[in-house]
Amino acid sequence: METREIDPVEDLLAYADPANPLAWLRRGEGIVAVDCGIVATIRVPAGTDRLRSAAIASAWRDLAQDAEVTDPLGLPGTGLVAFGALTFDEDSAADSVLIVPSLVIGRHRGRAWLTRIRRTDDRTDADTARPATAETQAYGPHWAGTVGPGDQSPQGYQDSVRRALERIATGELSKVVLARDLTGSIPAGSDLRRLVRALSTGYPDTWAFAVDGLIGASPETLVTVQERTVTARVLAGTIGRGADADADTAASAQLASSTKDLDEHQYAVQSVLASLRPHTRALAASEQPFLLKLPNLFHLATDVEGELADGGSSLDLVGALHPTAAVAGTPTPAAIAAIRELEPFDRGRYAGPVGWVDAAGNGEWAIALRCAQFTTAGEGAELAVTAYAGAGIVAGSDPESELLETRVKFRPLVDALA
Repeated sequence: METREIDPVEDLLAYADPANPLAWLRRGEGIVAVDCGIVATIRVPAGTDRLRSAAIASAWRDLAQDAEVTDPLGLPGTGLVAFGALTFDEDSAADSVLIVPSLVIGRHRGRAWLTRIRRTDDRTDADTARPATAETQAYGPHWAGTVGPGDQSPQGYQDSVRRALERIATGELSKVVLARDLTGSIPAGSDLRRLVRALSTGYPDTWAFAVDGLIGASPETLVTVQERTVTARVLAGTIGRGADADADTAASAQLASSTKDLDEHQYAVQSVLASLRPHTRALAASEQPFLLKLPNLFHLATDVEGELADGGSSLDLVGALHPTAAVAGTPTPAAIAAIRELEPFDRGRYAGPVGWVDAAGNGEWAIALRCAQFTTAGEGAELAVTAYAGAGIVAGSDPESELLETRVKFRPLVDALA
């Protein structure tokens, strides 16, 4: 495979497949698969004899170790790359997946590139079948989707929160993150790039992603590895933005002083630090969380940074970190068991790792939040959509307040769908 620098590109998404985009974007930069084919797909279903993240990491090492890589740029996202989305739960019926496209276009700090990837035994017919340069596709017409309550109704969600609080009161759990779902459909033939673009432009400080029908905009970095520097951003503790400047200030002050939210945040930070310590040196986190301001809400946030200490990759760290207390709870095994009992649906890839990895193990991975999974029953059929949002339940949580928090978190996706 070969990466070459190209003239600046304004709209990376214009090159993607309208029906099944592969994209990773933030503030207009990132990588997108050009609509001209897939070189390899690694799928790991439920029932494997080891963790799916470990199986994915091993399969990727096998694929990448013999790759002939020509990459004079050495920027994040250049060279051999794969887009990935992993399930939240090892028992999920959904597949964890890595996808290697044949052509990738990217941009980082004003520099743009094109990477062509091919199999070593695919040098003749493929060279004539695949374009050597990327071409844009005009966006399809605007469309609108409809979603409504899914398997977990608003009342059912509040009941699940109450049951979780009973377990917390007995000491079985310190925290559990409970989600609910919205289901619906969008018209057949919809250009899904429009949804990715709406999320990317409306929430530029999030990771906007599209991988194998999973589309969303996550504010939470799970882990980034670049030249052995490891970084992560922990988010836990949320409040909606105010309707005006005074209400906004009051909301931010309430979150910053909330014992319940600060405790929830500390659980999440300690979970990440404990998972990263065996793999890093000079690991450090800010002493106090800061307020991350998004268009519709505030989060408590803490940044973590260290140096990779072993021969691991970003995928290995994904396996060590996931699931964090921010999306599962504490202690993790008890929280996962509670989620399986209290949520009447399979999360699939919601709250699982999503991102990309390169041949050297560098990569950027977020937690798949503010997202929906799109599936189709066949050509010409409507696309089914299932969206998810959750909230962290700790001692002192109020079922109605937690329900309202999920409504705030649904808003970016619901607005974009509409």
